[in-house]
Amino acid sequence: MSTSIRGAATPAARTAPLDAAALRRDFPILAQEVRGKPLVYLDNAATSQKPRVVIDALREYYETTNANIHRGIHDLSEKSTAAYEDARVRVAGFINAARPHEVIFTRGTTDGINMLARAWGDANVTSGNEILLTEVEHHSNLVPWQELAKRRDARLRFIPTDPAGVIDLDAFAGMLGPQTKLVAVHHVSNVLGVIAPVAAMARLAHEHGAVIAIDGAQSAPHMPVDVQALDVDFLTFSGHKMAGPTGIGVLYGKEHLLEAMEPAHFGGSMIRAVELESSTWADLPYKFEGGTPNIAGAIGLGVAVDYLDGIGMDAIDAHARQLGAYAVNVLSDMPGVTVHGPDADGERGGVVSFTVEDLHPHDVGTVLDGEGVAIRAGHHCAQPLMRKLGVHATARASVYLYNTTDEIDCLVESVVKAQRFFGTV
Repeated sequence: MSTSIRGAATPAARTAPLDAAALRRDFPILAQEVRGKPLVYLDNAATSQKPRVVIDALREYYETTNANIHRGIHDLSEKSTAAYEDARVRVAGFINAARPHEVIFTRGTTDGINMLARAWGDANVTSGNEILLTEVEHHSNLVPWQELAKRRDARLRFIPTDPAGVIDLDAFAGMLGPQTKLVAVHHVSNVLGVIAPVAAMARLAHEHGAVIAIDGAQSAPHMPVDVQALDVDFLTFSGHKMAGPTGIGVLYGKEHLLEAMEPAHFGGSMIRAVELESSTWADLPYKFEGGTPNIAGAIGLGVAVDYLDGIGMDAIDAHARQLGAYAVNVLSDMPGVTVHGPDADGERGGVVSFTVEDLHPHDVGTVLDGEGVAIRAGHHCAQPLMRKLGVHATARASVYLYNTTDEIDCLVESVVKAQRFFGTV
């Protein structure tokens, strides 16, 4: 398999406006019907669909190159290793990491945060230290830190947010002190779509000697993420939310922090030398990639970031914001519908959560599914946030580069059908 596989979009597409209707042709799954209706896929915050170029890369790898990496001296192993490491270089470029070995391949965002809590947290957080979070966090960016705090007798503190989920920067600055060891926050909320002021938070955290770790699961797929410009210490994200395969993700860390960390997984590939009673570890990034990794997934992720880069992350970001604002406006105008999160002109992306008066979100989702409209309904792995909002669950529509305003209109029409079906309007 050639290590120069690239996405279908050309570099010239970087500055061109995003043509969602044309891009849809790159995604085979979007051509199908669901329950006799054209598929309207608005569940992208859970997982995105995959372009043909990524699907083809996975098939090509398994058909022509499949072999284990790094240890073989035969042709297939060497090709597989080259493709895997080339994917690391591509991903490092995508987030503007200073060095490819600052990119650690993981199973996804959840795996990366858990790895970080063990490999960095257990060694650096001590009794009396403080970990700053928000009530807006996904469970994956809350529970691992809860467990770390229990292990290390540390304290969790929660940065105030307004009803729309906007972080109070002044309050955050006032919370920072000598006991602050870690700030762990979302970049974009998976429920409210609100975008956190990560660069400002990183600057304030560093002024107080704290480390900042960012959950980028909802930002890396949708907007330019430059880890050097943001000056974040760690960033985690998942391939399956950004046109890549499932089971692959990234933990980015600054080199000096990764060098100082102990591995979280032990076994083959991550060792330098093994004696009967002790071992030493391989260099970065391999000391964090014990065992056979998701080789095909990493290669597929490399192709996915090329595809996104070819379209242009600025264009993808603008498209998500435009569609998100449009959805907020049209849903907010509907009687009996409450949209949660920032207003349409707020600092938000393409995730829009809403509730319909007198209807459970699961009932809304069921009616919408009958119209071919796929959304998410539930607590979205954010139960503390649901309690803060005063609801048990929400319906959530989330867009990606292939969604259109026509599909948002279809969403609205389907919500009206749900209201009529249950007799609430």
